[in-house]
This record gives sequence, structure tokens and C-alpha cells, in this order.
Amino acid sequence: MTDGKAFVQELAGTDPQMPIGALQDHLRNKLVARFTDTLGDVNGVSRFIRNIADQALARGLDLHAITSTRFECPSQPNIHNLRPRWARPMPGYPQLDIVVPSSRGLARLADRLRPDVVHISTPGPIGMAGRKWARKNGVPLVGTYHTDFPAYVEHLFDEPCLTWTCAKFMRWFYQPFARLFTRSADYGRALERMGYPGDRIVRLIPGIDTEAFHSRHRDPTGAVWTNCPGVRPASVKVLYVGRVSVEKNLPLLAKVWPRVSQACRSRGIDTQLLVVGDGPYKAPMTAALLDAGASAAACFLGFRHGRELSTIYATSDLFAFPSTTDTLGQVVMEAQSAGLPVIVTDRGGPSEVVDDGHTGFVLSPDAVESWVEAIVRLIEDAILRHRMGAAAHLKIQPLAIARSFDHFWQTHIEVDAAPKPASASNRPRNR
Repeated sequence: MTDGKAFVQELAGTDPQMPIGALQDHLRNKLVARFTDTLGDVNGVSRFIRNIADQALARGLDLHAITSTRFECPSQPNIHNLRPRWARPMPGYPQLDIVVPSSRGLARLADRLRPDVVHISTPGPIGMAGRKWARKNGVPLVGTYHTDFPAYVEHLFDEPCLTWTCAKFMRWFYQPFARLFTRSADYGRALERMGYPGDRIVRLIPGIDTEAFHSRHRDPTGAVWTNCPGVRPASVKVLYVGRVSVEKNLPLLAKVWPRVSQACRSRGIDTQLLVVGDGPYKAPMTAALLDAGASAAACFLGFRHGRELSTIYATSDLFAFPSTTDTLGQVVMEAQSAGLPVIVTDRGGPSEVVDDGHTGFVLSPDAVESWVEAIVRLIEDAILRHRMGAAAHLKIQPLAIARSFDHFWQTHIEVDAAPKPASASNRPRNR
């Protein structure tokens, strides 16, 4: 990152002779409204959206996150949570809500903010409302393809017709967007195959809060485990963080873990699988581990937040993430930043933030034996584990959220600067 005037000029993409004060005003006079269906939820996408909102607030830039949820959201001036008209737990997935927002309320808020660019983070009801407002008012659209919904539908329902319908909807939804961020090169290619123009796809520089997720949060006393029933302080801990659902490919981990546990017992090594999160696969996974005689070697810790989550990351020993549908794998970056070696599949975004053989292992999701061997190898070889964990930490440190925000904001400035219809350029401003 450059600094001072050069940085602001680069970000604004304007005349290098423009006075620094005028450049700062140019940036601050731009407003981005970010519509999202997930903000109070406990997941990597929500954390990323909140981090971006924090960055904007700290820099005095007008980015407003807009949602409608019963979940608690941060209380700050650039986050707006409108009360839903109707909300109920999702059937079969009570940790998530089905929400019907007030379309009129969302439109009134957008009318008051009068954004220069509308950003859609999710293609749900709130995202649909933001898209509708932007189209009606001639405001350019930018989005982020955070979630591979067609792949999720395929995993959850195994019904080709539903998967095809979901993919067709996604093509329609994103067609008018001026730019669409993707979190990985793999999903950039997937969007092109879906029919989205390649010249409008932008791979967003990945970033996380490297201060919140850092190896310095390791608790050498093990006191963090006193609030985690069943966790043995002296065990070697294999961590998973995320939704406990089949679309995260957790059946693979349920198949692998009993064999890992048995191999470690035969070597006299005490090891445990720690699952942080919740979801509809928790009961089936618990039952599968019980049937395999490995239930004592696994602990389901539910949702954990803030400093406790940071400490759990840093005080664990390695991270296993079997998902094949993640567009990036925010938790994989968080685990590496916390100093853990990671094991991921070779499908989707996580493989692009892991250096195979250096910061962890990238394996086929079909190679069950390879997963068993890799996890056991890291459990029993503390030197390798620590060396890979240290390399993982160093790899992620340059990927701070500030760098990702710079790229995010610059793209919106470029979209705003592009030629617009007269009806859009003459919109009244209410600031």
C-alpha cells in the first residue's frame, strides 16, 4: 500500500495534480449502500461484511450496510437493521431465518441515503430489494459472489432440476451488475461458465482481520477449555469452524475421524476433534461418530464469538476443512493467521489460500485414505505441525482486511466514474 497523497490519488483514479483536500472530499462524497441478507449470523461472510463496514467507518468513507434480521447486529452509524415484516426459523435449519423484509422500508432508507453505487452481497430478499431499487433509480450495481448457491442446492437436495433452476436464477440476478467480485479464481471461471461476462468479473483481494485472528492469542495455560465441556486440555486438537451442514462436506470428516482416532489410540496419542458452529448435520454427525466408537474423541462446541473464538483458533493444533463449495474459505485464512496448519480439498476457493506441503495439505475430497494419513501425520509430528503453522501465519499476515478494503472501494469508485445515463447522473442528492 502506498501512503498519503499517492495512495488517495491511486484510490480515486483522478488527476495527480488535484489538491489532496479535494481528493479526500471526492472520496468522502461517494456513498455505497451494501444490501445483505446475512450480517448478524455467525459465519465468515458476515464477519467480512462487518469488517468492511468497520474499515469504512474508520476512514470516514460512506459505506452503509443494510439488512433485515432478528439477529443482533453491531450498533454503529453505518449499519442499518430494519425490523423484518415476518421471520421464522428455516425448516430443517433452525440456526438460520427465513425473512420477509419491508420492501417499502428498505426503499425509503435507500431514498434517504441516495447511494452512488449499490452493492449486493447476497441474492436473497434483501439483495433483491437493493437490486430493484438500483435498477429503478439508474444506480450502478456491484456485487460479491460469496456463496455458490447452485452447489449448495445440489448437496442439500440432490435434485438436478432444482440445481438447474438455481443456476438460471443466478444468471438472471447478476446479469445487470457492472462488476461482480469473486473470492477466488476458481469461482471466477465458474461465473464465466454460468454465462456472466468475464470482463466484469473482479477477483477481490482476500483479507481478514489479522489482529483478531493471530497466533499471539494462543492460551498456554489452556484456560480457554474450561468453558468447553468435554475438551481435554492435554489432547492434540483438530479444529473445524463453520456451518455444521452437508454442503460443507462434513460427511467426509465423519468418515475420516473414527479412523484417525483409532490410529492415534494405537500410538498412545490423545486427540480430539473440536467442531465450532451449528447446523442440521450436527445430530447425524454425532450419531455417525457414536456408531463408529469415536464420540468421546469429538466435541461439538456450538457457536463461539469474539476473543474466545480467536483463542480457540490459536490454542488448537491443526485445522481440517473438507468443504468443496466455498468460494474462498474465510475460516481457512483465519486458522492460518492463528498459526495452524490446515487441510483442505482441491475444489473451490480454500485451495488457493493454502500452499500445499508448506502451510498445510490440499487433498482430493475423494481420497479418504489421504485425509486420514495427513491428519494423523500432523497429530503425531509436532515439529512438522509447528513449522507448517508458523509458515501459515506468515503467509496470511500481508492479507489484512485493510488491503482488501482498498481494492473493494477502488472498484466502486471506478464504477461510479463510468459514464451513466442522464437520468442517473442528474439524481438529486440528500446529504
